Amino acid sequence: MNNPAFLEARTSRVIPASSEKVFDAWLDPATLGRWMFGPAVRDEEVVSIEVDPRVGGEFSFLVRRQNMVVDHIGSYLKIEKPSCLEFKWGVKGMSDSSRVIVSIKPHDAGCEVTVVHELDPSWHEYLDRSIEGWAHMLAVLEKALQATS
Repeated sequence: MNNPAFLEARTSRVIPASSEKVFDAWLDPATLGRWMFGPAVRDEEVVSIEVDPRVGGEFSFLVRRQNMVVDHIGSYLKIEKPSCLEFKWGVKGMSDSSRVIVSIKPHDAGCEVTVVHELDPSWHEYLDRSIEGWAHMLAVLEKALQATS
């Protein structure tokens, strides 16, 4: 049996919003703090969100969880508005990083968002948790976009 180069945590959701609006939500710091991080997602406080939304640009999502500060960091590999976003994803101070691919396609009810998080095979025990986490974040994204409509 071949060992895969990576594991795929894949989830999709149809969101009743335009592809452009959903795409922008992945790159706008204020919007990111309402759906990807913060109390609407889990028990945490957003400390800061910094985004340089260009290919090669970096981001930092600094949050406080249980008196611990966690810095989610990465860099953008591909930005093709409004259909595709790819970025490296990791936690500052940890050597592992992964890749996240976001595809956004028009749908009769708005758009379909698919997130594929490529994980190192050594993270196999976190695969289901990653899928659940992204699914939850997409549900919160839908609510956040509805609240701003």
